[in-house]
Formats: sequence, structure tokens, C-alpha cells
Amino acid sequence: MPPKALVFGGGSIGAISTYLLSKSIPPSHLVALCRSNYRVVAEHGFNINSRVWGPNLNVRPTVARSMDEAIQKTPGGFDYILLTTKALSSTTQFPSSIKPLVSPHTAIVLMQNGISIEEPYLTIFPNNPILSAAIYITCTQTKPGIFDHVVLKNIHLGTYPATAPDEHKASADQLVKMLNHGGADATHEPDIQVERWRKLLINASDNPICALGRLRDATFLTIPGAISFMRDVMHEIALVARSVGYHAVDEKIVDQQMALLTAREMPGVEPSMMADAIASRQMEVECILGNTVRIAHDHGVKVPRLETLYYLASALNRSFQSNQ
Repeated sequence: MPPKALVFGGGSIGAISTYLLSKSIPPSHLVALCRSNYRVVAEHGFNINSRVWGPNLNVRPTVARSMDEAIQKTPGGFDYILLTTKALSSTTQFPSSIKPLVSPHTAIVLMQNGISIEEPYLTIFPNNPILSAAIYITCTQTKPGIFDHVVLKNIHLGTYPATAPDEHKASADQLVKMLNHGGADATHEPDIQVERWRKLLINASDNPICALGRLRDATFLTIPGAISFMRDVMHEIALVARSVGYHAVDEKIVDQQMALLTAREMPGVEPSMMADAIASRQMEVECILGNTVRIAHDHGVKVPRLETLYYLASALNRSFQSNQ
């Protein structure tokens, strides 16, 4: 019998994850929990135009608009819950809220940005597999239920902690196999935190800089001195990573991530934090910037540029709250 999976979130990562898993899991076992685009997805499914897999792709999972509805439509619980929503808080509020969905055998998969986001889930679900992912997929929802997927399709996946039991690692292996069968380039990493820190080099620099400046990244980097500033922010992030033992996050990796940014064609990419800022939506400030700054403080690492970005992005988030 195929596994049962719930994709929690109907945004870009949720739509792509659903498409990938649909090659291994039938619609009756594959549930997408959607909110703002529920009606469109329930009627028409996810429609994806991909430069990687082709145009006019349509996937029609079972669609639910609430956790109660998801449980009713899939009795017996889920083998996998893929959390693809934005990680807007560093607290345990969201992990606690998904308790009704989690059975003793459920693997919880964090397909979200940020660093140090796994511990609240491990605390509440100490016996469940906690899988964490660093995802490089450029995809935009252009209209409700309609997505443009560009080039990247890499997914790095691993257990949290890296020393998790073999049965948890087997759960990660199975998920990687299904994602690859769907068309991804997924790998099971021995320690996923290395890849999370690698991705954070871009997320904690490019994202807030573009959000605060209201400029796409390639455009920002044409400003005199901007490339050096971006590199300096990445350097601070790498110092924090090494302070907690991830020495592989060295200046060579900083150079690699900078090369990705400087190779982008004009006007560049609109990072998710910039898209949220333009729409006056809450940005993923705490999981990306706040947690990093707190780790730096705990380990005596000076990060003046990162602190500046954190406090300014926090202020921008606060302004969105006051306008609502």
C-alpha cells in the first residue's frame, strides 16, 4: 500500500511537492491542505508551467481546507506531513497546533526556510521522525492555483538530529526516493544542518537586503560596493555557523553562494521576503535572521551587519502589523 502524505500549504513549495509525490502516491492518499487558493485547487488542481518538467502540468490531490477535514478525508493518519508554509515564528505555537494530525508513525518534514527551526518539533514529538529540508526551487504562484516553475529543483533532506535512529533515516530514504521518482534532484544528507547553513548564506543576506531596498538582487548588486557588502553579510553568517561546529561552511562556500547571485541575469530574482514586503505581508524574519543573531550572541560572534538587517526587517514587519 502506498504511503499517505499531507502537504500542509498550497503555495509554491506545496504545489511542487504535491506534483513530485503524485508520481508515487495516488490522489486518495495525497492530501493538500490549502487556505487562500482552496476553491481553485479543489476544482482545478495545481497547474504548473515548468521549464524543467514541461508546461501545463496538472496535479489533482485530495484537497482539504482545515486539519479536521484532512483527518476526515484520510482516516488512519499520515505517514508524512510536509510543512511547506512559511515559518513565521520561532515559538512552539505551530508545532503544538499540528498535534491532531500526527500519529505515532508520522514523519514530520520541515520544508521551510531558516535555521534552528527543528527543536520545537522534536520537543513535542520526540519519538517521531523529524526530517528537515533545504530546498532550491524557484517557483511563483502567478494566480491562485497557477504556478511558474523556473530552473532549480534540488532538495537536500536529512534527519534531525543527524544521529536519529535508523528507522527515521529509512523514512528519509523513502521520501528522497519518491521525490526523485517525481523528477527532483533529492539527496539524503548525513547532516542536513550543513546544507541549511549553506542556504542561509543567501536567505539571510539576499532576502532582507532586497526586501528593505525594494530591488531585485542582480539590480542591487550593480550599486557600487554592493557586492562587497553582500559578501560581508555572508561572511558573518559563516562565522556563526562555524561557531556552532559547522566548519564546512567556510569562505569557499561563501564564494560559491556569491557566484550564484552574481551570475543572475538582470534584473535578478525577487526573493520571497521582498515579495512579502511589497505585498505588506509578514516576512520570515525570526527563523532566518532572528535565530541566527541569537546564536551569534550566545557564542560571542560579532555580526553588526546581520544585526542591522534583523532590526530593520523586524521594524518593517511591525509596520505591516500596524497597518492591518
